[in-house]
Amino acid sequence: MFPERLSGCAGICNWERAIRLRKSYIGEYEIITKSGERKWVLENGQPIYDRYGGVEALEGIIFDFTEQKRKDQKITYLQERDFLTDLYNREYMDKALKKIDVDGIYPTSIAICDIDGLRMINSAFGHNEGDRLITVTGKLIQSCLKPEWTLARMGGGEFMILLPGLSSEETHRLKIDIKHTIESFNLANQDSSYAVNLSVGHSTKQSQMQRMEDVIVSAESYLQRRKLLNQNSTHSAIVSSVMATLYAKSQETEIHGIRLDSLCKSIGEELDLDQKSLDDLQLLAKLHDIGKIGTDDRILNKPSKLTVEEWEEMKQHPKIGYEIAMTIPHLEHIAEYILYHHERWDGFGYPAGLKGEAIPLVSRILAIADAYDAMTESRIYRDAMPKHLAIEEIMRCAGTQFDPDIVDAFVRVIEQWQDI
Repeated sequence: MFPERLSGCAGICNWERAIRLRKSYIGEYEIITKSGERKWVLENGQPIYDRYGGVEALEGIIFDFTEQKRKDQKITYLQERDFLTDLYNREYMDKALKKIDVDGIYPTSIAICDIDGLRMINSAFGHNEGDRLITVTGKLIQSCLKPEWTLARMGGGEFMILLPGLSSEETHRLKIDIKHTIESFNLANQDSSYAVNLSVGHSTKQSQMQRMEDVIVSAESYLQRRKLLNQNSTHSAIVSSVMATLYAKSQETEIHGIRLDSLCKSIGEELDLDQKSLDDLQLLAKLHDIGKIGTDDRILNKPSKLTVEEWEEMKQHPKIGYEIAMTIPHLEHIAEYILYHHERWDGFGYPAGLKGEAIPLVSRILAIADAYDAMTESRIYRDAMPKHLAIEEIMRCAGTQFDPDIVDAFVRVIEQWQDI
């Protein structure tokens, strides 16, 4: 009885090809022996032809090279795997990404995950504990994935997920699944000295024209925005230090930033903005006035009306804020929004006098939310305005100071808030 082949037509197909091309044959495939063992064999042979050119016999030999095959497979496995987590490594992922481009599979999404605070844990608890955190996080991410998706550790606390066939919306849902899995793990391990915290950024290749390199850059940019918004991330220390300086100089408060964050996010969701724009809104809500760091304290806190010269100096804070943001790599992407957050829909704002949709959407949203919050909070130079009057004032300025469509969304959001 001949052994059963496990590789489809394997040797048979190759023999047929050898006969057709009148060449010798060499090939390998896996078999199951009569005793039930799985073995790898190497088959080498050639057709024997009669005087009329017909095949009268197949001559060859089969070698058992199971041990060599297993050694080769082990070497390949080790070359493709990360030694700490046993996940795929960067080298394997680089090859997989190139194959996606060659095969033309789209949509294909990339998700980049990075452990927040890993450096601090390494410093406080030692690298062995940091390695344990990396391993646990890798397993938590892997538990959320389907077999056809590829997870690799790219180095440090960073992981990459390759998601062929997955749209941006589906990838966002996967990100939420990962978040919930980690939250559940943290709840079940409350006795731990620290929780697992993960920032995730993602991007999607929508067409053959897009390069995978550009998709990765976009995902990395998204990841950096998330880390700036994540209070457990060391990146957020940049935001915290800048805001602490601003709070010390002016009447701006952390509570103002929190209220503005919430209102901007609600307006953005009402307008059905994507997650990137919502993240930008949250950052802008915190940092839109960082340029006031460069404004004289006496002007910022003056209880009476500003002079013409003082007002001109105050109007410089968007430019100063832009320049500050441009010097911090993780804030460059919102620098333009900071620059234009005092522009007006009718073109009579500052510093550039932009008009209508030439003003970035994120800046237009912030302008309305900021105006409402400023009117409804007491300042050193005036009392707070009743909320209904502030809403009326926003509506009155629709089409002049503010984008009318965003004003409509703002009113819907405020009405929902009042119903709660």
